[in-house]
Amino acid sequence: MPLAAAPRPLLPLWAAVLVSVVGGVVLDLAYPAVGWWPLAFVGVGLSLVALIGRSVWGALLVGFVFGATFFLVHIMWITRYLGVVPWFALAGLETVFMAVGSIALTLAYRWMPRLFPSRRASLVALPLLIGGVWTARELFMGSWPYTGFPWARIGMSQSESPLAHLVSWTGVAGLTFLMVAFTAAVIEWARIARFRDLRTALPAAAMAALLLLVPAFPTTPAGDLRVGSVQGNGPSGYFDPRERNDVLNAQLEASAPLLGEDLDVLLWPEGGIDSDPLANESTARILDALSERAGAPLIVNAATTRGEDTFNTSMLWVAGEGAVQLHDKTNPVPMGEYVPDRWFFEALAPDLIGLIQREYTPGSNRPFFDLEGIGVGLAICFDVIYDEVIWAGAEDGAQVYMFQTNNADFRDTDENLQQLAFARMRAIETGRSVVNLSTVGTSQVMAPDGRTIDGLPAGEAGHMLTEVPLRTGLTPAVLAGPWIKVLLGWGSLLALIALGVAVVVASRRDAQRSPDAGTPAPEGTGVGRSG
Repeated sequence: MPLAAAPRPLLPLWAAVLVSVVGGVVLDLAYPAVGWWPLAFVGVGLSLVALIGRSVWGALLVGFVFGATFFLVHIMWITRYLGVVPWFALAGLETVFMAVGSIALTLAYRWMPRLFPSRRASLVALPLLIGGVWTARELFMGSWPYTGFPWARIGMSQSESPLAHLVSWTGVAGLTFLMVAFTAAVIEWARIARFRDLRTALPAAAMAALLLLVPAFPTTPAGDLRVGSVQGNGPSGYFDPRERNDVLNAQLEASAPLLGEDLDVLLWPEGGIDSDPLANESTARILDALSERAGAPLIVNAATTRGEDTFNTSMLWVAGEGAVQLHDKTNPVPMGEYVPDRWFFEALAPDLIGLIQREYTPGSNRPFFDLEGIGVGLAICFDVIYDEVIWAGAEDGAQVYMFQTNNADFRDTDENLQQLAFARMRAIETGRSVVNLSTVGTSQVMAPDGRTIDGLPAGEAGHMLTEVPLRTGLTPAVLAGPWIKVLLGWGSLLALIALGVAVVVASRRDAQRSPDAGTPAPEGTGVGRSG
C-alpha cells in the first residue's frame, strides 16, 4: 500500500506562532503561585495544535516561541538572585531544547499517519507516541547539561489536582506521559470530527478515566514521629548582610519554645548553621547543648569541608557524640553552588561568575538517616526535583522524608511555592509524609496523600511540633520508576526513529513503482515543506 499524504498544518504559520505565545503563558498558570492545574492541558494542547503539519523549520520556530514564552515567565524568580543574565541564559537554553524537541513531535505527527492512516492509529497509537516523545524531551532536559534542570515537568503542575494520586503508580514522568497522551487523543478526536460516532471518543474517554479514577497506591501505617521543625527566618541569602553566626542565632531563638516539649527529633533547614560544626568546636558545643536540652537528636545542615572538598551537608547530631551520620547534597546547583567549566564561563562573564565563590562537591553518600530505627529519607533543596534521590531514600527504608531547603535568595517569588509543589508530589509518589522545612518559608508538613497537616507562613520566624505519620511499603512509582523512564525516554525515541526509517523505505519503494520514471517521487519524510 502506498504511503498516505502527509497532514497539512491546522494553522497558518503566523497563527501558530501566536497560539504558541498564548500556550506558553497559559501553561505557566498551571503551576504555583497561580496553580490553575487544568490549564496544563490547555497549554500542552495549544502547543501540539501549532505543531501539526509543520515543516522542520516551522516546528523549530513554533517550538522556540512556545518554550521562550513559558520559561521566561516560569523562572522569572531567578532575577531575584543574580539579575537578568542568568535568567536569559537558563530560559534560553531550555527554550532551545524545547524547540529542537518540537521537531520530533512534528515528525511524529507526520510519519505515523503516513504509515498507519487508519482511524484507530490516529486515535490510539498517535497520541501514545506524542505523549512518549514529549516525555522523552522532558527527561532529556532534566538530565543534561551537567545535572539538567527537571523543574518545569508537566506532571509537577498537578500537585493539588485530582490527578496527583496517579503519580504513586507512574512517577512524575508517567503522569506527564498520560496527560500529554490524553491531550493529543482529544485533539485527534476533534480532528476526525465524527462526534455522532461515540466509538471515536473511547480512547480519550479511557485515558480520562485512567487519570481520574485510579486510586493512590496504599502504603502501610507504621506509627508516628514527633518532629519539631524550626524556620529561623535569619539572613541566610547568599548576598544578605550578616554578622558571624546570625543565622545560627536566629535558628536558636526560634527553637527555644520547643525545648521543653517531648520530641523525637529537632529539624533545622538547609543553611541553618553558618559555620562548619565538623571543624568549629564552638559551633559543635552549641549543637551538643541544643540536643541535650531538646532531649532529642538534631537533623541540621551546614557547609562542611573534608580534605580539599566542600559539601552541602545534612547531619544527624547527637549530644555528646556529634555528627553520627552525614548526607551530602547529591546534585549541587550549577552556577549557584559551583561553576562547571569555570574557565569557560568566567571568560564570558567574569564579573558575574566571580560572584560565585563556593564550589560544592557532589555527594556520594545515600540520602538516608537511621533515626533510632526509623528511616528518614532526605533531599537538600533542589535535590527534591531529582527522582533518583527520592527513590534512593525509599529503597533504603525511609518511613518519612525531611526536605531541608534555603529559599532566602528567592524571597517573595514563585520559587518557594513551585518547590513546595515538588515536595507535595514526592509525598504522594512515595506514600510517605514529608516535612519540608525552609530557612524563610514556605515550610509545611504534608501527609502521605499530599494534604497539609502543619505549616508556617513565609517570611516569619516560627516552629512546628507535629505528629508526623510514618509509612512502610514501596509504591510502584519507586519500584518501576527507572524502567518507566527508560521506556518513555529511549523507547519513544527508538519508535520515532523506526517510523522515520520505515517512511524512507516506503517512499523509495513507491518511487520505484512510479509509472512516470522521469518524475521525481515526493520526499518521503516531507521535511522540506514550507510553514
